[in-house]
Amino acid sequence: MQTKIGALPAFTLLALCSQQAHAGGLMLYEIGTDNAGLANAGAAARAQGPSTIASNPAGLSYLPGTQITAGLQVLYGNLKFDRDEDTNVPGSGSGNALDPIPGGSFFISHELDDHWSVGFGQYADFGLAVNYDNDWSGRYFAQNASLGGLSLVPSVAYRFNEQWSVGLGVKAMYGMLQAQTAIDRSPFGFTDRTDGQFKYKDQDWGFGANVGVIYAPQAGTRIGLTYTSQVDLDFEDRLDVKGDGRLLDRVNNTKTELDMKVPQTVTLSLFQQLDRQWALLASVNWQDWSEFGDIAVQVDTTALGAQSTTVDAHFKDTWHLSLGAQYQAAPQWLWNFGVAYDSSAVSDGNRTVTVPMAESWRLATGATYALDKDTDVNLSWAMIWIGDMPVDQTRNVSGNRISGQFDSAWIQAVTGNMTWRY
Repeated sequence: MQTKIGALPAFTLLALCSQQAHAGGLMLYEIGTDNAGLANAGAAARAQGPSTIASNPAGLSYLPGTQITAGLQVLYGNLKFDRDEDTNVPGSGSGNALDPIPGGSFFISHELDDHWSVGFGQYADFGLAVNYDNDWSGRYFAQNASLGGLSLVPSVAYRFNEQWSVGLGVKAMYGMLQAQTAIDRSPFGFTDRTDGQFKYKDQDWGFGANVGVIYAPQAGTRIGLTYTSQVDLDFEDRLDVKGDGRLLDRVNNTKTELDMKVPQTVTLSLFQQLDRQWALLASVNWQDWSEFGDIAVQVDTTALGAQSTTVDAHFKDTWHLSLGAQYQAAPQWLWNFGVAYDSSAVSDGNRTVTVPMAESWRLATGATYALDKDTDVNLSWAMIWIGDMPVDQTRNVSGNRISGQFDSAWIQAVTGNMTWRY
C-alpha cells in the first residue's frame, strides 16, 4: 500500500516563525545575521556583508577584498494551547510546544576583479520544531515533530557599471523530517486500550536557485530585486506503527511519500542613505504558499480497523512588508531598527494544531560594533508576535475533537555574529 501526500504532522507549528516564519510560512528571516535586527527591511538592497548571499547574491559585487561572516542564534517562544469544553479527548494541556532552537550560519565572499565576485553561504532558512506533551488532548492530531532545511549556496555576481549588478546562487537544500503522533485505539470509547503511535523519519536533497539584481540610480540609493525558485523535497519512508492487536495492521509499514514544495519567492527592497548618520530601508516580499499542498497524514480509527488519509493545507500566498532604519551613532557603532508585518498562509477557518499559523508582527533591533577597521561584532534581537489563534478540529471517522485556542503566542530570536575583512 502506497500513500502519496504533501507533508506530515511534522509541521505542527513549524510555521510560526513566519517566518520564509520568512513571511508567514516555514521559512526564516533569522539565520544568524544582522538582518534579524532590521526585521528583513532592505534585505535585497543592503549589500553590507557576505550574508547578502541569502537575500540577494548581486550584493556580492559591492564587497571589496575577502570577507567572512559567522553567526549563531537561538529561537525560543511561547506556544500553549488552552482547550475548551468542546474538546472530547481526555488528556493534559499542551505544555509549551516550542523548545529553544539553536542555529547558525557561515558566509564568505571574494572579489575577483572590478566586475566579478564569488561567494558561498551555509544557513538554515527553512523549518522549526514543535514538542507538545505526549498525553495532551490533541495528541491524535499532532504530538512532536521537527523539520529542518540546511542550504548550501555557492554564488557569483557581476557588476556591469556603477548602476547595475546581477547575481546568481545555486541552492542545494538538505531537508530533514521526523514526526511522532498518537493513534486512538479506543474509538468512541468502546474499549479501554492504551494509545498506539506512528513515527516517520527521512532526509532528502532539493535544488533551486537565487537570482538577483541591484540598481543604484545615484550614490546612496540602491534598489534590489530577488527571485528564489521553488525547491522540491521528496521524503519517503514506511509508517512505523506501534500498538497491540489487529486494529492498526492496515497502516503499519505503509510506504508514504511526502512531496514538499519550499515556495518560490520574490523580494523588492530599498536602501536609501539620507545623510552621514541615517539610512532608511524597506522591503516587500511575496511567497507562493498556495502550491505547498497537503500538510499532514493522519491515522484515524474505527471499531473495525484503521485508515490513513491526508489533510489539505488550504494554504494561500503570503505577503511581507517591513520598514527599518540604520543610525551611525559613532564611528564604531551602527544601530539597526525594524518593524514588519506578515500575512497568514492559513485562514481562520482552516487553522489546525498541526500548523497553527496566523498573521504576525515583528519588532527588531540590533547593534554592530567595529573592533577595528577589519572586524565587526553584531548582536540582534527580534520579537515575533502572533497573538491568539483559535482552533476547532474534528476527525471525520472517529469524531475526535480538539477545540480551544493558542493564547498570546510569540517567538523571540537572539543573534550574534562577527565579520572579518581581508
